[in-house]
Amino acid sequence: MLLLQSPPPTRFPSYNFSSLILRNHRIVQPPLLAAATTSSAIATTSGEATQYSKPQSEYGSSGDPNSVPNRRYDFTPLLRFLSSSESEYDSDVEVESAPLTSLELTEFQLAESYRAVPAPLWHSLLKSMCSDSASIGTAYSLVTWLQKHNLCFSYELLYSILIHALGRSEKLYEAFLLSQRQTLTPLTYNALIGACARNDDLEKALNLMSRMRADGYPSDFVNYSFIIQSLTRTNRIDSSMLQKIYEEIESDKIELDGHLLNDITVGFAKSGDVNRALYFLAMAQGNGLSPKTATLVTVITALGNAGRTTEAEAIFEELKEGGLTPRTKAYNALLKGYVKTGSLKDAEFIVSEMEKNGFSPDENTYSLLIDAYANAGRWESARIVLKEMEASAVRPNSYVFSRILASYRDRGEWQKSFQVLREMKNCGVSPDRHFYNVMIDTFGKYNCLDHALATFDRMRMEGIQPDVVTWNTLIDCHCKSGHHNKAEELFEAMQENGCSPCTTTYNIMINSFGEQERWEDVKILLGKMKSQGLLPNVVTYTTLVDIYGQSGRFNDAIECLEVMKSAGLKPSSTMYNALINAYAQRGLSEQAINAFRVMRADGLKPSLLVLNSLINAFGEDRRDAEAFSVLQYMKENDLKPDVVTYTTLMKALIRVEKFDKVPAVYEEMILSGCTPDRKARGMLRSALRYMKHTLKS
Repeated sequence: MLLLQSPPPTRFPSYNFSSLILRNHRIVQPPLLAAATTSSAIATTSGEATQYSKPQSEYGSSGDPNSVPNRRYDFTPLLRFLSSSESEYDSDVEVESAPLTSLELTEFQLAESYRAVPAPLWHSLLKSMCSDSASIGTAYSLVTWLQKHNLCFSYELLYSILIHALGRSEKLYEAFLLSQRQTLTPLTYNALIGACARNDDLEKALNLMSRMRADGYPSDFVNYSFIIQSLTRTNRIDSSMLQKIYEEIESDKIELDGHLLNDITVGFAKSGDVNRALYFLAMAQGNGLSPKTATLVTVITALGNAGRTTEAEAIFEELKEGGLTPRTKAYNALLKGYVKTGSLKDAEFIVSEMEKNGFSPDENTYSLLIDAYANAGRWESARIVLKEMEASAVRPNSYVFSRILASYRDRGEWQKSFQVLREMKNCGVSPDRHFYNVMIDTFGKYNCLDHALATFDRMRMEGIQPDVVTWNTLIDCHCKSGHHNKAEELFEAMQENGCSPCTTTYNIMINSFGEQERWEDVKILLGKMKSQGLLPNVVTYTTLVDIYGQSGRFNDAIECLEVMKSAGLKPSSTMYNALINAYAQRGLSEQAINAFRVMRADGLKPSLLVLNSLINAFGEDRRDAEAFSVLQYMKENDLKPDVVTYTTLMKALIRVEKFDKVPAVYEEMILSGCTPDRKARGMLRSALRYMKHTLKS
């Protein structure tokens, strides 16, 4: 960190004031305390005295305890004076050394009494005052007073201490006002950037770093650490953004220290870019730096979320081999990976290992274990874990029950929602917003709209305000059930209740209006969305392509695709599937194959859904040979056909009246390991019926 050289000390010109002083019968003496005194009484803004100790090793500009006299100063008179005159020193009048004749006698005597106080002691006093947010006003008055009387240098350090304190107290506006009192230096720049980052105002922090660079001051690693920590803390971390920050670090030729490497590793891990996280972890270790336990835990969690449990285990073992003792959080990180991949035996083993090493499972451990059992359908085991929690005096929270409820939902057992709610109440746990959101979603998925609305009303009666997720879930389930009018009513009610729609809300309503072919309303929604500062995302454009395609408005669909690309968004495989499927349903196989070629040109690997839609397009256009060529393409590219693939192929054969070939396709489906569903069996029966009818005739 660059520091400007302190300016040479400037004292007032020598004048003879003896007559003035004697006339008032006072002799100026510095208010010294004995060397044996262990603390100085410091007055706060309220006038009360606070005790501050000053280690003697901090005295002196060189840090040498012998560089200044071994004595202490009583700052109580000064701080009392500043407290009583605070409004004068808080004004925005430019601070200059006032002419001597204008000085009040008391103030002049006070200033002269502290003339010998060394700068480090003023710095220490200011830091002590800034540690209490209630004293910041007096601290600001102190800096102004010191500058007025030329008592301390350098002032940039004093201002940076104040800016740092204001940022910590979430007074960012005041910090910026204060910074305008003098030319920004590297020290004050760094203090401002730190204040912005602490208050999660990243735009200002990044702008300040640009200004700092433009002024010819290189940034330092501390600023970059602040920026990355803020991004991570606010969950706004993005791999591409972090990569750009790293490129700036390289261009500034900043040497990465252990702290910054830890922050970068954590940033990439939390952004989901596990490979880069591992790269920077290896860089730190290659430089002989030891990563923090929290960093390793974050990497283990990221690997677990990505289903890469083998690598997560390796990092976990590395943690132990490095002399660090894994604690509950580390065990939970690995457990989460096992739950994610459905490795129930490994999950049970790691919990057992954890207990064996003397660490008791916490609420998160039990929640994950219940999740694992619920996903495996082992409801009794989940209940046993709940009993263990009670026995261990670990109270289950609402999230645990929401996971059990979600498991019932995913297995189609929505009726057990009421049972979960009863059991929850028996355990003395009150449902929270997340639990109610899952419950509304459960009822919505199974078209139990009355129950969903009743749950919504109950939630509000209990004083829990719905959030944007609640409203979106309720609106979406009504749209999917075809209750578009009710969905629109809920959309209006959401806004009337002070909950602003998000991009997902608009996507749901755009789809609803599209299904009703209310094209003007779709345009109005897009306009409202942009006026609120919400930009259309990939899902928005995919929804538009789908609704336009389903209605045969292919020009509009293609236009959306082009607008999306021009906005810098990359089309997804799902979007092309929507377009190809729309062409398929109208038998437009040429257009479907063209869309497929554009998709390949965009560098997207076709999914099974896309290829099934392409088979359907050829089948609807009575081009069975091309439909089977898609099947061949799947086999050559290691894509396993599913029951939809074979059913669509059978439908294509029936359309061209090649009934005799259908049984062979059905047999191939069974041999490939696909279980025929009702639709597949229906296709086979239809083909056999036609064959029988043909033979009779």
